[in-house]
Amino acid sequence: MEKTKSFKYHTQESNLGLSTTDRRLAYVRQASYNQSQLQEPPHTPISIFPDESAKPFLSRSISNIDTISHHDKYFEKLSCFRALRSGNRQMKRLFLLISLNVAYSTAELAIGLFTGRVGLVSDAFHLTFGCGLLTFSMFAMAASRQKPDFAYTYGYKRLEVLSAFTNALFLLFMSFSLAVEALHAFIQDESEHKHYLIVSAVTNLLVNLIGVWFFRNYARINLVYRNPEDMNYHSVCLHVLADSIRSAGLILASWFLSLGVQNAEVLCLGIVSVAVFMLVMPLFKVTGGILLQMAPPSIPSSALSKCWRQIVSREDVTEVSQARFWELVPGHVVGSLSLQVKKGVDDRPILQFVHGLYHDLGVQDLTVQIDYD
Repeated sequence: MEKTKSFKYHTQESNLGLSTTDRRLAYVRQASYNQSQLQEPPHTPISIFPDESAKPFLSRSISNIDTISHHDKYFEKLSCFRALRSGNRQMKRLFLLISLNVAYSTAELAIGLFTGRVGLVSDAFHLTFGCGLLTFSMFAMAASRQKPDFAYTYGYKRLEVLSAFTNALFLLFMSFSLAVEALHAFIQDESEHKHYLIVSAVTNLLVNLIGVWFFRNYARINLVYRNPEDMNYHSVCLHVLADSIRSAGLILASWFLSLGVQNAEVLCLGIVSVAVFMLVMPLFKVTGGILLQMAPPSIPSSALSKCWRQIVSREDVTEVSQARFWELVPGHVVGSLSLQVKKGVDDRPILQFVHGLYHDLGVQDLTVQIDYD
């Protein structure tokens, strides 16, 4: 009697559609969760018998999972600040440069408000906006060190590309504003030029020259980017270099005006505008191409076409479609491919052939989808 009752008790089904004797789901999830998150030995699994007072495993553990996930998010936010504190040499140099610019722009803003000089206030706001972009570059350096997670499966490396693109966009806007300022100086009377701005320009030039010295290894126009860090450092160097050229142009224009040279401000600002535009345009094109997921420039289109033809020439492949290749970050090429193969063919040799073919071209991550006729 007891055996029959016990047998019926253990063979009835729960609401989950599983036999109540099957505890494998609860046990495996409990063990893996504790080992990966809490680093504790596995607990005895909670029974899912319907007549027991204990709740199912998922409903009991959901509060613990939520609590730990909130703590993980909190620690992820703090990891950026830890990276800033224990950052590399370039990051510490950038922090020092930002501090100098913030101190100088604050002093310039205070003097401009106290003396009522609009030129100083305008230049202080320009420097403040530039400090914001440099701060974003430093944040990108710190955040890019985080590992990939469920939200960002490729990681945070592309933040450095976005930071470089933002700096390039700001410098293009500065080039356009300098061209407008040169046109305005051509229309108005140059005798009204504020010569006191030369003091501000000299101080700003000295501060920016410190930044140029910090990132002097990246002071090139066409730089070969081996990783996203190179792109971000290059954008910071171009930022301070463009500000230095702008300050030098203002100093030169003020000096020429003091000598009585006509249209000196128009000439100097025009030259600075063209120089900044030519300096930053290559970086703008490269970063924009990566963010738009253009074909990687490191791999010629003829090489991709050759690989396509080699795959199609196989007897077991009937069609190749949806071939897409792009650069995730500098030095990391990603691609995807769809193959139509004959039914009943072993796809392992095909996958090995395709992966080896594109790996030789420099494609690090390749996803191949195989469909059968």
